Amino acid sequence: MSAPDARTDWSPWRSIVAFGMVSLLADMVYEGARSVSGPLLASLGSSALLVGLITGAGEAAALVLRLFFGAMADHTGGYWRLTLLGYGLTAVSVPLLAVTPFIGAAGLSVACLLILSERTGKAIRSPSKSALLAIAAQGVGRGRGFGVHKALDQVGAFAGPLLVAAIVAATSRIWPAMAALAIPGIAAMALLVVVRTQLPGPDRVEPRLPAPRGSWLALNAGKGLPRSFFLFAAATGACTAGLVSYGLIGFHLVKDDVVSAAHVPIVYALAMASAALAALATGVMYDRRGGRLLLVLPLMVAAVPALVFSSSLAAVVVGVVVWGLAVGLQDSTVKALVADLVPAPRLATAYGVFAAIQGAAAVAGGAAAGYLYPRSLPLLVAVVAVVQASALVMLLFGDRSTTADASRSRTPGPDAAGDDDAVGDEAGQHPEQQTERDQI
Repeated sequence: MSAPDARTDWSPWRSIVAFGMVSLLADMVYEGARSVSGPLLASLGSSALLVGLITGAGEAAALVLRLFFGAMADHTGGYWRLTLLGYGLTAVSVPLLAVTPFIGAAGLSVACLLILSERTGKAIRSPSKSALLAIAAQGVGRGRGFGVHKALDQVGAFAGPLLVAAIVAATSRIWPAMAALAIPGIAAMALLVVVRTQLPGPDRVEPRLPAPRGSWLALNAGKGLPRSFFLFAAATGACTAGLVSYGLIGFHLVKDDVVSAAHVPIVYALAMASAALAALATGVMYDRRGGRLLLVLPLMVAAVPALVFSSSLAAVVVGVVVWGLAVGLQDSTVKALVADLVPAPRLATAYGVFAAIQGAAAVAGGAAAGYLYPRSLPLLVAVVAVVQASALVMLLFGDRSTTADASRSRTPGPDAAGDDDAVGDEAGQHPEQQTERDQI
């Protein structure tokens, strides 16, 4: 059976940039709201405990629910329906926060529900969106495609909080800022509808594979995905666990008087700029050199704690830049390799499983770092180094099927090598789609 026609009226780059603009606009909405969600809840009468519970539950929902919605997308083929629904929840939920100060005692409860709704929208759309982006990036190289998308995404992550800060400074109120975020939300939905007409889903690019046998829970957990995918997810999970959160970095900067509280966002902006540049640069390098590029990730993560928890501003700046480079590599090129390990009709499931693994690792790593930081910085540095050594071992000496799976799934960009007919068919690809790849 031949694969369905995947051609669109748009060039691959036009599709990627358009999808990136959707993410830029949507990021303005939800990153803008997240930057003041704590103060908003506090203004409605929330306790610190409730703020922590709601924000924590929202982040957990944004990660864990991807297991379900990723598998649903692959099973039903409803990639675009889930993407539109997820973005729609964000575009509606955030502006509605503007009404919460005006509905009396119900305001706090409604605000909590809207924050959880926005995070649920993230879980609904993310696996399908990543799968659609992987298809769009086939013609230019997935490293480049994910890199450009991430860079545009970061622009929105800057612009949203800056817009909110400006409106709050001008009005001394939070609700006008939430109302203003309706504008990028509407623009994101309008552009998404246009992109929908030009970009096929993964099930139209390759014939849908027969569903693996197993329970509903097993299928949602990724049964039938390549073994090399799980090995790679474990290795990058170890990297995620070792990458200390910026919240803890910012806490240290203020506690040790390295910078003032007013300058912590500026330091964060430096990290995000580094992440955007890393996404672009490593995307190009990944398409040319393959997955061995990712061997630098555990080395960067291991270097971060000793630098960012220093009392020297120069060391901290270097550490924050390295932290940003690691974030950019994780959020772009890592996703490109996931797409190269998994057949297209199961991409959404893979992205859901991958996000859940990374989320669990982040929670475990964050708890460990928070526990060790006030007790022993040398021990924290040593523990991170050991965890990253294990990640490096998994990347270096893991299952050799990683090479075959990535070569089998990848569709080449401009710098890709030619066809490789020597690889097998474990991932369900056709010989004409197989390409040679220097991989982990």
